[in-house]
Amino acid sequence: MRISLITDAWPPQTSGVVTTLTRTVRGLEERGHRVQVLHPGLFRTVPCPTYPEIRLALKPRRPLADFLDAFDPEAVHLAVEGPLGLAGRRHCLRRGRPFTTSITTRFPEYIHLRSGLPAGWLYRLLRWFHAPASRVMVATPSLRAELAGRGFTSLVRWSRGVDTDLFRPRPKTALAGPRPISLYLGRVAVEKNLEAFLGQDLPGSKVVIGDGPALNSLSRRHPEARFLGRKTGEDLASHLAAADVFVFPSLTDTFGLVLIEAMACGLPVAAFPVTGPKDVVVQGRTGWLDHDLEKAVRMALTLDPEACRQEALKYSWSRSIDQFEANLALIPKN
Repeated sequence: MRISLITDAWPPQTSGVVTTLTRTVRGLEERGHRVQVLHPGLFRTVPCPTYPEIRLALKPRRPLADFLDAFDPEAVHLAVEGPLGLAGRRHCLRRGRPFTTSITTRFPEYIHLRSGLPAGWLYRLLRWFHAPASRVMVATPSLRAELAGRGFTSLVRWSRGVDTDLFRPRPKTALAGPRPISLYLGRVAVEKNLEAFLGQDLPGSKVVIGDGPALNSLSRRHPEARFLGRKTGEDLASHLAAADVFVFPSLTDTFGLVLIEAMACGLPVAAFPVTGPKDVVVQGRTGWLDHDLEKAVRMALTLDPEACRQEALKYSWSRSIDQFEANLALIPKN
């Protein structure tokens, strides 16, 4: 099958969304599909306001249409509600092509935190974007229920996977410092609510892996924490496995791929009881969810690392790609 994936999130960006999309594309190609990825690197771009590391396609409508017409896809998926997603939506509607979409990022909350615009108004725009889609893919049951309550329709499940060969328990030698080591991995940005972690009076050490627009300000405000910057591959996995507890303070994630990566390394999770963690973490077995994050860390540290690993083994990229494949809407042949 010829599949066009249109996404505003793609390397060199680093995020759970990018990991999910690149792994999905690889899996689809391994199954014999031809996948056309239309990403910002193929277009003229400008930096995203307040997040210059992210590049946004500039005037992509005509070149994107040319790419699609030349490829003649049998299915189109719009992964992100950005400039390319909007251009792809317009093209499909004008040509009468069915398409699918996914909700992988809480843009209304992100934009609200950065601009003050009301999240409710932004959800109306999001609902408008997804309304014509044949299917709208979401990662968790709680997100599906929440969006259904906001008037979204055609919602279907698209879960996530984890590379359990890369993310596995290892000797805890990659990180030095007083134990226990509480670690966060992900974007260092306002929407990740890192102050809720860094402001806690926790025993041992705090470590942050990742970069983003808030890195400099947070490292200045919290000199007691170690900020290791961006890491990838084996280096990332060895540092993650060297911690004692994974702290996930975000209130705005749709899944939190890093949760199952941490669990695969044998790390219990401490997080708030919100969408994402409450779908992934087994309370009292693979982590602890509490509105008191300090309590969540203390309780998580008492849990069995092997139970975390066993729970992560249930998440398969093969199963995730099965779901994505089955959710696609085929374009009728002329």
